[in-house]
Amino acid sequence: MRNMSLTSSHGSIGQAPKYSVRGLRALFGDHEVLHGVDIDIAPKGVTAVIGPSGCGKSTFVRCLNRMHELVAGARAEGKVALDGDDIYAAEVDPVLLRRRVGMVFQKPNPFPTMSIRDNVLSGKRLTHTFRRGEAEAVVESALRQAALWEEVKDRLDAPGSGLSGGQQQRLCIARALAVDPDVLLMDEPCSALDPIATARIEDLIHELKDRYTMVIVTHNMQQAARVSDQTAFFLQGDLVESGPTNTIFTKPKDSRTEDYITGKFG
Repeated sequence: MRNMSLTSSHGSIGQAPKYSVRGLRALFGDHEVLHGVDIDIAPKGVTAVIGPSGCGKSTFVRCLNRMHELVAGARAEGKVALDGDDIYAAEVDPVLLRRRVGMVFQKPNPFPTMSIRDNVLSGKRLTHTFRRGEAEAVVESALRQAALWEEVKDRLDAPGSGLSGGQQQRLCIARALAVDPDVLLMDEPCSALDPIATARIEDLIHELKDRYTMVIVTHNMQQAARVSDQTAFFLQGDLVESGPTNTIFTKPKDSRTEDYITGKFG
């Protein structure tokens, strides 16, 4: 893949898709959980992935940075192109791919034995992109982007696990941003948080979407409507439809989408 392991390639609305997914099938052993998904994801902005539990939302997102294959017996077929290059090509280093495509999980997962500072720097150390003398600048920049700097700047040596749930999630976002990714994936990042912490994360998503391509899995229809520019609706492993969020929520093309959004099932 051209420079996949070395460089970022930030795009802008109106250019080619950031991701172009064609015929994506995801399997766990013989069980197929995604059935030939075709979708383009625009550069910058937020794409929400919605659908009932078990529909393949999280699996789809994990295919975008090759985390799906970390599960024993799991594999993906089809093509997932990032900036035109197939991320499943043999020459692509998955670890360095995940530097370009960061991920934030449902449950905040700061490294419990690490300080706040070391949590932020852990990704750069893992990908061997850490340079002496830049640590403090990287930490401050990432924490500022994650709207956490003012709350923790005087206790950077304290354990990350000592923060509140919402602060821990923002620390995980800072950890992902510290390696300067192109894409940030979020798998139900607010489901374990209280309403106040959820509002902070949503505000943060709004602040970040002009700089990063963001894909967020959410079971919360109101949240999808609030934070996303595009929405993709999945059902039983199929992508039913995708498009501008306002269109999906007000004039969906498929009756199944309307039934799900209006609460008739799911």
